[in-house]
Order: sequence, then C-alpha cells, then structure tokens
Amino acid sequence: MKAFDPERILRALAKRKVRYVLIGATAARLQGFPRLTADADITPSRDADNLARLAVALRDLGARVYTESVPEGLAFSCDAATLSRAKLWNLVTDAGRVDIVFQPSGTKGFEDLDRSAITFEAFGVEVRAACLNDILRSKEASSRPQDQQDVIVLREMLKRADEG
Repeated sequence: MKAFDPERILRALAKRKVRYVLIGATAARLQGFPRLTADADITPSRDADNLARLAVALRDLGARVYTESVPEGLAFSCDAATLSRAKLWNLVTDAGRVDIVFQPSGTKGFEDLDRSAITFEAFGVEVRAACLNDILRSKEASSRPQDQQDVIVLREMLKRADEG
C-alpha cells in the first residue's frame, strides 16, 4: 500500500474543484488533535456535477476499492453514477487511503457539515474541514472503538477552548 500523502490528495481534489468537507481525524488534526491518521476521510456534495469532478480526481489518484484481503485495491468503474450508488467508499490510491463517507454517523451529510466547516489553507490549497463539534457529534454516534477513544480527547479539546 502507498504511503499516505495528504498533500497529493488535497491538491487533486482542489485541481478538479471538488466540493467536500474533510472529516475525521485528518480534519481534527488541522485543529490541534494529537492523533496521527493514515487516511483522508471526506464528505462530498452529492450533486451529479460534483460527483463527476470527484470521479476525475479519484482517477487522477489511481483510486481502487480497498479490501483487507487485497490491500493494493480492486479496480472499479470510477464514475459519478457508480460513486452515487454507495453510502461509503473505502479506497486506496497512489497517495494512500481515501474514505468517502456521504453521510457520516450523527450527521445529515455535506450540507449539514459545510454550514459550520472551517476553511484552512493546507499545501497551498483551500480545505474545508468539519469543525470539532461536528467531528465530536459524528464520533459520538459511531460504534468504532477508535472513535470512542477520540471522543474523550475531542471533549477535552473543546472544554479547554471554552475555558480559554
């Protein structure tokens, strides 16, 4: 599997003008979250034009479907119609893992998250990242053990921010 290269992923999305919100630990990391992660999780807008741009960006990155049994990934029809048929895509690319989550746990998807997303500049491109409260909301609604550990840290970060 390729090493995680968030710069290459974010630049590919920006080049194709994909509308998305960065979510999960990568988004939290931009806001001081201490845990490193080895993938980028995004929630894209589901409109057809955006999905077409996303498909091109993913093809630029050599996206394949990730499975544990075939970590180098399985080829798939990377187009807007195919992307629209699933709620979640776990992909491996030439720049590492990318997970596409159309409706993260505890949220209503792109429009919901975009309302309170924070704009950052990273690697010379503009990145919309979910705010810590939305990341916390999503992780609280998840049943993954790692997310439950992250909830503790996120609550502490938000508490300190309120006190400061």
